[in-house]
Amino acid sequence: MADSTELQARGTIHADGAWRAAVSGATREILDPADALPFALVAEGDEKDTDLAVAAARRAFDEGPWPHTPVAERAALLRRVAGLLLRDREELGLLESRDAGKTLEEGRVDIDCVADAFRYFADLVAGEAPGRVIDAGSPDIHSVVVHEPVGVCALITPWNYPLLQASWKIAPALAAGNTFVVKPSEITPLTTVALIDLLTEAGLPAGVANIVTGPGHTVGARLAEHPDVDLVSFTGGLVSGTKVAQAAAPGVKKVALELGGKNPNVVFADACATDESFDTAVDQALNAAFIHSGQVCSAGARLIVEESVRDRFVAELARRAERIRLGRGTEDGVECGPLVSAQQRAKVEAYVESALREGAVLRSGGKRPEPSAERPEGGYFYEPTVLDRCHREMRVVREEVFGPVLTVETFRTEDEAVALANDTEYGLAGAVWTADAGRARRVAGRLRHGTVWINDFHPYLPQAEWGGFGRSGVGRELGPAGLAEYRETKHVYQNLAPKPVRWFAG
Repeated sequence: MADSTELQARGTIHADGAWRAAVSGATREILDPADALPFALVAEGDEKDTDLAVAAARRAFDEGPWPHTPVAERAALLRRVAGLLLRDREELGLLESRDAGKTLEEGRVDIDCVADAFRYFADLVAGEAPGRVIDAGSPDIHSVVVHEPVGVCALITPWNYPLLQASWKIAPALAAGNTFVVKPSEITPLTTVALIDLLTEAGLPAGVANIVTGPGHTVGARLAEHPDVDLVSFTGGLVSGTKVAQAAAPGVKKVALELGGKNPNVVFADACATDESFDTAVDQALNAAFIHSGQVCSAGARLIVEESVRDRFVAELARRAERIRLGRGTEDGVECGPLVSAQQRAKVEAYVESALREGAVLRSGGKRPEPSAERPEGGYFYEPTVLDRCHREMRVVREEVFGPVLTVETFRTEDEAVALANDTEYGLAGAVWTADAGRARRVAGRLRHGTVWINDFHPYLPQAEWGGFGRSGVGRELGPAGLAEYRETKHVYQNLAPKPVRWFAG
């Protein structure tokens, strides 16, 4: 795996099988969010670099072997990539921790999940039938529906789960036979750069995998509008996603958008009937809200708890939130790392300040922690924060904070709980906690969210489609639907005994 010196020497833009610097020569320092100190230097690409990468992907698709490579060979390459990821698990996990600020253990788990995604899509395409035969009602007609790659895919990924989110796009794109240009977040690009090396090592032909490191307003915008791009897949914020869709619209490109969420975690009193079940529900509420410092699109940032258990539940939640150990993610025993940037921390602080002005009651956190040996003074740390007595009119309840902030709302009836949970413009994920199996299925069926967990929070399965309702986006990732996003469907109708039709005179 390349270190910082090698990255600077060779460049981090990869097009047509070669690494290089930006055309302009511009570079960007990558900061460790635990201390705000630079630890890597990457190329800062722009529209010119993007055009070169798209041209390479276009040639590789139109003239290269990859789209016509047998499915079994494509699947075998994806499995080799999974093996290489696990071989480099420790290095990649450490790089993900330093780049994004998450704990080392979270980084390791991410790499395992990335390898799972590559294996899943390898198995999915390898086990498919070659086409769906349609009965045309005649032995002289052979009719079949087949799937073909879309073409050149522009893959734009977020900063919170850099390699995991990239794998959810790259693995199915390659499995389907496409070529691609990936643009990782400009602040967390390093593991995606490393993945391109692994793809090359696994034997992927030159030009199939291309990467441009650089900002969204230049590289991302050019990818979305580029006439030689056939599909745009974007994961990120609502404002940026809307711009991507607008840029792609004139070319009528396929577009997949995952735009975040404001996810409810609904806790009924009967889920807390015993000490053990109470402890489990509290523990899962902490995990839902504070994993990766809340910088998760599916974070359970809205706790909606039944009024009869609210006081006890919130008191215990706040007590445990105060004990979460903050620090550099690579330190043993650290449970929560820093926010990804100074800008992100300032955004979180502004949301908390507005909530307090609007009447929220602070139960824990709400400030920067004191510096320590584990928490360098320059790091972007913020304490896990619990805000009680919240209501729908508050900005902190309506808008995606993307930080370690949990709001608490209460309900008295099942209908009220469902109404609160669905009272959001987003619809990505949600959860319901109850000991009543009938209620669990009933409430889950009424929640307007793409994923609903019952008595759990956060697990995902590669086999299950991931996506949302409402303004959480369009399209699906993972599962068969995730593969379908990277395909076109073709109907091939063959007449084995053609005859004249004689519709016209002559």
